[in-house]
Order: sequence, then structure tokens, then C-alpha cells
Amino acid sequence: MRKMSSAPRPILNIVAALIALAPVALISSAKAAECPRKDALGTSRVLEVDPATYPRVGQKSFPQTLPLRDGEVVLTFDDGPTPGVTDKVLTALATECVQATFFMVGRNAADHPDMVRKIARLGHTIGYHTWDHPHLNKMPTDQAEANINRGIEAVQTALRGAASTVPSTPFFRFPYFESTPALLDRMEKRGIAVFGADFWASDWNKMTPEEELKLLTGRLEGHRKGIILLHDPQMRTAQMLPAFLRYLQEHNYHIVHIVPAAMKTVSDRTH
Repeated sequence: MRKMSSAPRPILNIVAALIALAPVALISSAKAAECPRKDALGTSRVLEVDPATYPRVGQKSFPQTLPLRDGEVVLTFDDGPTPGVTDKVLTALATECVQATFFMVGRNAADHPDMVRKIARLGHTIGYHTWDHPHLNKMPTDQAEANINRGIEAVQTALRGAASTVPSTPFFRFPYFESTPALLDRMEKRGIAVFGADFWASDWNKMTPEEELKLLTGRLEGHRKGIILLHDPQMRTAQMLPAFLRYLQEHNYHIVHIVPAAMKTVSDRTH
């Protein structure tokens, strides 16, 4: 026989509400404990990205982007990992308690598997960026997909110790943003979200860190939110990053960390 509670229903409702809120409080406390600097930028929230809902994002390439609020940015880094330079990027992010996403070139991941595992261990999201950064739109579709798969396998081997063409995180970015309809269709059928960007720092061009900071903050003020493309192997970006993160904090911008969507039903899925 089920034991009935003698507590009044209003009290039970309050207790239930407190229990429901407890995980949120625990998460907030954990984040605070992990970030020793009270004035750090931090990571404002985590956004689950479901490729079924957001198969292609980034308005430089596609009509749709992520559902970000005014003042929210997603930091993404391409082409690494590169020991030394990527380490400086990781240090800058850690200093401000910020989480980012790294779209890795498979060849670099194969050369530096310890860096891949370090980036994952620090809580960043890992995406995929082909094996050797080719112009995929100039290749036969099967050959292009084979290059994508080889890159995924290299990163998976570094992460898991076993090759697989099924990515742990279903996030991919085309080198040079050079996609084709056929490749986009194949990525969508495989449940892999394709990331473009909403704006970037143009850090592939020769400039000083100060010039890059001025260019990037100017574009940020014009867009007010979005997916930002940077390159972690670029020393100028590594040197610029601490000042940029400080700019974000001082001007009330917020970092959003993207992760794969949890396995949820349609009725309770959140983004």
C-alpha cells in the first residue's frame, strides 16, 4: 500500500520546485568554483545544436544561423591544432573561463593527438575540418567525402584511440566555406551540421594583433551577435585574443558554448 504524505499540498509544491531548481544551483556553483577570477568573461550559457533543426548555420554562407540573443557570440577556431600557438589560445580562453569550438584538420590532429585530447579535456567542443584542408568544391563528390571522412577518422583516433567516420560531435566546416549541393546533401543525410560563420577576423591576412582587434571589434559592433570565425594556428590571433575577450567582458557581450543536442524526444527537445 502506498504511503501517503501528511504534508499540505502547497508545501509539497514548494519542495518540488526547490528540488527541480537544485541542479541549476549546483551547475552555477560548479561554474563559479571552476573560475577563480570574479571579473572573468565566463561562458554565459550552453546551446544544444541539433543538425535536424539546424543543418546549416552561419549567414556568410547560409540563410539561417544559430538562435542567439543580442550580445551573444560563439567562438570557433579553425585549422589546428598547432602546438605552441594553439596552447596560447587555450591559455587565453582558460584565463577568462571561456569555452569555444575547434574545427580540426585531420592531418594536424594525427600529428598532435595529445593536443586534441587536451582541447577536449578542457571542455571545448571539437568539430571537423577535413583531412588536409583542400578545395572540396573542385573535387569529385566521392573523393571530397573521402577526404572529409579521413579527417573525421584522424580526429576520432586521437580522441578515442579508434578510427571511425562517425563523428563524436556532428559539427563540420568546409575549408574556405566551399561546399557543393551534393556534399551538403550528404552531410545532412548523415546528421552532421555544417557550420559557416556570421563574421570573422580575416586573420589569414597579414596584420598586427592590434589591427586584427580593431577590425574584429568593428565587425562585432555591426553584427551585435553571431558565430565568429578565428584561426588558432595564427600567432596574431593568439596574441590578439586576450584583449578581445576583455573587450567582450567590458562591453557586456556573452559567450555561448555550442554542444550536440542531447537525445531527447521532439516534445522535450530544447535549443
